[in-house]
Amino acid sequence: MRHVDEHGGTHHGYYLPAESVSDRAESLFSFPSLAAYEQYRTLFGTHPDFIAADRIRDESGCVLRYERTFMRPLLPQGH
Repeated sequence: MRHVDEHGGTHHGYYLPAESVSDRAESLFSFPSLAAYEQYRTLFGTHPDFIAADRIRDESGCVLRYERTFMRPLLPQGH
């Protein structure tokens, strides 16, 4: 969570289904722009903290699959 927050984004938390499959989790975060998100992504594989997080993920086997979905708010801000 702190990696997102420290590098320009807002981490909204991790979520598990209340019912349904038990091998799924969601991590929701936002960035002020696609460009800001792309800048954040450049840190993977280069920044020591991101390399360490990748190592933990790979060695633990905790991630079975990885999908990205880009979303936008349904209503404008302030509603």
